[in-house]
Amino acid sequence: MKIVVDENIPLAVEAFSTFGEVTAVAGREIDNKLLADAEMLLVRSVTPVDGALLEGTPVKFVASATIGIDHIDTVYLKEHNIGFAHAPGSNADSVAEYILAALCVISGWGERKLSEMTLGIIGVGNIGSRVFRHALTLGMNPVLCDPPKKRLLRSEMYRPLQQVLETSDIITLHVPLTTSGEDATVEMVNRNFLASVKRKAVLINTSRGKVIDSAAVLDRRKDLGGLVLDVWENEPGISADLVNVTDIATPHIAGYSYDGKVRGTKAVYDAACAWFFKQPEWEPDITDAPVELQLSEEYEPFSNAILQAYPIENDDRALRKIISLEKDEQPRYFDELRRTYPKRREFPSYSIRKGSCSGEVLEKLRRLGFSG
Repeated sequence: MKIVVDENIPLAVEAFSTFGEVTAVAGREIDNKLLADAEMLLVRSVTPVDGALLEGTPVKFVASATIGIDHIDTVYLKEHNIGFAHAPGSNADSVAEYILAALCVISGWGERKLSEMTLGIIGVGNIGSRVFRHALTLGMNPVLCDPPKKRLLRSEMYRPLQQVLETSDIITLHVPLTTSGEDATVEMVNRNFLASVKRKAVLINTSRGKVIDSAAVLDRRKDLGGLVLDVWENEPGISADLVNVTDIATPHIAGYSYDGKVRGTKAVYDAACAWFFKQPEWEPDITDAPVELQLSEEYEPFSNAILQAYPIENDDRALRKIISLEKDEQPRYFDELRRTYPKRREFPSYSIRKGSCSGEVLEKLRRLGFSG
């Protein structure tokens, strides 16, 4: 069997070599010609998979090592009896940790502690639910908005969008990209949305770039107290003007922890084995001895631990260089940042040195995922 994989899927060549010959290429370079003799295709979010890509090819199985599937024409796959799998939840911990790091940076902007802030979480799936639990651990007041879940569960814990916008000091988006229906999310952050947001609230988006109307955000930026963006309209040709007015700007890497990407590889490998009735032969082993963190009494312990484990501002500095590049060089630079992204381990790969914090703090850090 011949398999084409996005080169940014870690350990994919090792895993899928048990099926046959694996060709790893840049996701944006995958085209119809490359698939002329391929029976399996493994992608990430940068490769649109539709009839134009697959027509006339022998592809029998497609998998995306991502949680989102808005880049996949699932109707086409079903109509042509092509198997499909993706990896829901695989990078949820990674994105939740990104949010924690962003919250720690935000808390350093003023005199208010996180425990004094209300966090509006819009979209309460795998990621949003983790952010909710972490916010409780940090003593924040999280409020939830998820209209489909509210209709399903009829629970009062899910608040109307207007109420969340009016009361939240920080708003974080964790919604899928949908273009139709009563819960459509494409450009949900528009002028009306922003007009309803509590004055000087901080907006965070790690979902999809098209959830935000960039022109509206640029127009109303002065009303926001902060802006954190990991995803962008028209990637990789993103708006340098928008980067320029963003407080934390990163190149679509919130879910790019090494652990999360390997979980994605494992999920689609197992699905491929099931589709082709093959006994799984591959199991990843990425266990390392935890890196010990020394917490200083000079700093707030949660921010100290979180930003040692994931110094989010390094990713911000790297993307911000895009502003100085010529317009035709910017897309290549954006993709290069993602292709060469350093191996970022999740919180369980870090332990807290004994005696560097109180037992109560240590217990809360364990709840956030740190080893203890």
